[in-house]
Amino acid sequence: MSILIKNGRIVTAEADYLGDILVEGERIQAIGAKLDVKADKIIDAKNKLVFPGGIDPHVHLDMPFMGTFSSDDYTSGTTAALFGGTTMVIDFVLQEQGKSLSDALKTWRKKSKGKACCDYSYHMAVTDFNESTSKEIKSLIQKQGITSFKTFMAYKGALMIDDNQMVGLMNEVRKHGGMVTVHATNGDMIDHLVEKFRSEKKLTPLYHYLSQPEITEAEASSRFADMAFYTDVTAYIVHMTCEGALKAIRLATNRNQKVFAETCVQYLLLDAGLYEKGFESAKWVMSPPLREKKDQEALWAGINQGLVQVVGTDHCPFNWEQKAMGKEDFSKIPNGHPGLEHRMELLFSEGVLKDRISLSTFVALTATNAAKIFGMHPQKGCLAVGSDADIVIFNPHTRHKISAKTHHHRCDYSAYEGWEVVGKCETVLLRGQVAVEHQQLHVAPGTGKFIKRDTVSKII
Repeated sequence: MSILIKNGRIVTAEADYLGDILVEGERIQAIGAKLDVKADKIIDAKNKLVFPGGIDPHVHLDMPFMGTFSSDDYTSGTTAALFGGTTMVIDFVLQEQGKSLSDALKTWRKKSKGKACCDYSYHMAVTDFNESTSKEIKSLIQKQGITSFKTFMAYKGALMIDDNQMVGLMNEVRKHGGMVTVHATNGDMIDHLVEKFRSEKKLTPLYHYLSQPEITEAEASSRFADMAFYTDVTAYIVHMTCEGALKAIRLATNRNQKVFAETCVQYLLLDAGLYEKGFESAKWVMSPPLREKKDQEALWAGINQGLVQVVGTDHCPFNWEQKAMGKEDFSKIPNGHPGLEHRMELLFSEGVLKDRISLSTFVALTATNAAKIFGMHPQKGCLAVGSDADIVIFNPHTRHKISAKTHHHRCDYSAYEGWEVVGKCETVLLRGQVAVEHQQLHVAPGTGKFIKRDTVSKII
């Protein structure tokens, strides 16, 4: 099927102009002013924005955690993504300690096969790096197209690796052109504070926040950057939340080191005041926790200074019944919140319309930079002839409110309930197929494809 998108304001990470886009099959065939061509379907995008489909490189779908599973599976999670203008996600494959990376990959393929509505890929989370695991790295990068390896500096006994394992993994991944990403918080410090508060019977969600002070993230971010500098591996910090961590990355630039950094919408817009709501605060229990307003200001500045390249979500929803597992003890509240569907509309409304970022920066943060960093550009993340026709037609004037009553997450509350945003994803194309139009989903589970990724680059 051919589709002609006419009269739109086309916005990319590099340009902003009026024009038309011709889509044939799964790819963009032509871009120009007033294209004189015939098409099976014509979409008039006058007075609307046209930009690349979003890429959220940080989601957790059907993930086992704290005795339960995140409530969005591959079908519901990728459906929510499409309604929010995100046409590709990268999920995390979690290795079980004592088992191989290939075993973990088989498990996640079963979770995703025939279920995804948008395109997807995987990061491999390495929780048990040893001689056997090391031998799997080359094949994952070169044959499977999984080029990024997630590490945890927290969650001892389940996910955390020590510095010896971290350096070993970095050296092996670097040899084959991959990247090491990290959850950078000091797990030992956090565990100490959790036990301290529990012994003092301080068990409300507020103490989840107080058990992870800024220094735990700043220290771990600096240590990770040092290890990455020593091994010369391409490095990426996920869900950065605070000024202290950002300063650690800024200092790394003094030795000409590039450490990629991602923040999430919630850390730009929500703050720790939400932990003063009694047990309702469990809705915002995530790790790292929400921070202070000064941290929001630092992150917005970091974006415009080029220190933060990506805005994701760390989408990891749990229903209220699941959150209630920790009603008597904050340390038993499953960590995570729903946000995948709202990332692009919130960032446009609160970022672009409030002059915090430009439109082209918005596109870079939501699509292009992730595509470049994670080895998918120019197939993904841009509007160019030959690229996949992942396209969002966006009405920048539509006002609407976020609510659990209308979102598509499989979650019975919203972290942004009642939040009014300006701007709506009206039509979304996935590889040339109309996926969302008139608030209806037009693709079936299994439409989404696994995307193999190339080796990564240190420069974007």
